[in-house]
Amino acid sequence: MKTLWQHCNVATMANGTYSIIEDAALVTRDGYIEWIGPRQQLPAGEYGQTHGLEGAWVTPGLIDCHTHTVFGGNRSGEFEQRLQGVSYAEIAAAGGGIASTVRATRAASEEELFASARQRLICLLRDGVTSVEIKSGYGLSLESERKILRVIRRLGQELPVTVRSTCLAAHALPPEYKDRADDYIDHICNEMLPALADEGLVDAVDAFCEYLAFSPAQVERVFKVAQQLGLPVKLHAEQLSSLHGSSLAARYQALSADHLEFMTEEDAIAMAQSGTVAVLLPGAFYFLRETQLPPMEALRKHGVKIAIASDLNPGTSPGLSLRLMLNMACTLFRMTPEEALAGVTQHAATALGMGETHGSLEPGKVADFVAWNIDRPADLAYWLGGDLDKRVVRNGVDVAL
Repeated sequence: MKTLWQHCNVATMANGTYSIIEDAALVTRDGYIEWIGPRQQLPAGEYGQTHGLEGAWVTPGLIDCHTHTVFGGNRSGEFEQRLQGVSYAEIAAAGGGIASTVRATRAASEEELFASARQRLICLLRDGVTSVEIKSGYGLSLESERKILRVIRRLGQELPVTVRSTCLAAHALPPEYKDRADDYIDHICNEMLPALADEGLVDAVDAFCEYLAFSPAQVERVFKVAQQLGLPVKLHAEQLSSLHGSSLAARYQALSADHLEFMTEEDAIAMAQSGTVAVLLPGAFYFLRETQLPPMEALRKHGVKIAIASDLNPGTSPGLSLRLMLNMACTLFRMTPEEALAGVTQHAATALGMGETHGSLEPGKVADFVAWNIDRPADLAYWLGGDLDKRVVRNGVDVAL
């Protein structure tokens, strides 16, 4: 059945720009966009339903391409510690940080993890998010990683959102492998990844390449196994130091390299050549009070696609609003509102391997869009917080939360 959506202005975000159509109309059928353009050029035809959007600004559904939504516990106490001058590395060395969340996550039941993650994810959906990536990485054992990944799959089944599941078993060293990082990497490569992939729980594989996590050589072993399993890779890279993890990611045709505050121009060139998306995470930058900015000039100069994500996690970015990240990307990273919106639509879709079907409003793509009661697209990066009046459509159907 064809459905007509009209009396609106559209920022299609095709080619990563606003690509505005004024007084526009969209025709959807079976969850896809069949036609989009100026209303005066609307092809003749009959429609099962017609919706007037009352002059709203329509954008693609927002895509949060880097989150850690499923976890147990709470780390607000560490937030207080950092405000008193204790560094992230010092907290981690004392058994806090990721390790504390691992303990809480391992202790939580699958139902408890689902219930808490569901509430967090609903906050993102109410912000206009229609697709999200969720990583594991707070289990660090086959049993616990499986538990998290099962919750991730269930979230996508029970909530009106497209969910991509990423295995981040190489997130931190679990306590039972203290001082045995290579042995843990062996366990990931030989047991965890093959089993979880065989169970259909994994869409991509990620790792944390950092001096307090895993070396480039250890990450490369994980990447090789992912490649053998037919799974795309992603990487946490250059957040706290320069290890050229982003260049490593580029060599493996990674979907994305994320954080990137300490990346070099050579890294940017490598990412541009491979098509690897730079996913910037202003929430973590802000929350940790970092001062090293990502090399925006180098990313732009070499044409690296830039995505923005919430990095929703309990320790370094407890952010429940992707729109707030748009503002942070503009104010902290000096991005334009247009660049920021592209970063949570077209480029975010590419960072998840979904660029052919999601991220812009074009014929043949999935009919995920938001009709916002705003004056112009820049308003999405302008307003701080709040619940902007909107109408969310996913797969051509209104979403009610």
